[in-house]
Amino acid sequence: MSRKAKEVMLEPGQRAELEGLVRTHTTPKRMAERAQIVLWGAEGQTNVQIAKRLRTRVARISKWRTRFVKEGLEGLLDEPRSGQPCKYTEETERRILRKLDEPPPKGYAQWNGRLLGERTGIPDYQV
Repeated sequence: MSRKAKEVMLEPGQRAELEGLVRTHTTPKRMAERAQIVLWGAEGQTNVQIAKRLRTRVARISKWRTRFVKEGLEGLLDEPRSGQPCKYTEETERRILRKLDEPPPKGYAQWNGRLLGERTGIPDYQV
């Protein structure tokens, strides 16, 4: 037995904004689809009906309906992702800048990435 979908109740301003997102050609496709999911949900369509119309999984429809009910229009935005960790810290940057304040080694007119890497122990591709 399937669970009952979250009931979507729209305020007039929300409806207008969602319809604008669906109609505007500059709206990213995924955002327009999320807005459409909410609009169809507000019309009383089930998750299964909406999934068939969009040719997608019911779980996807459920996710966006639930997020809209909990968070409103903000819930339709992508959540921040962790991404790749920073390659160096502020301390690493300070070490490089301190070394740049010193004169370059004898025989060199100025610092370069390879020299800074050798002197600070930081890989030259990070310098």
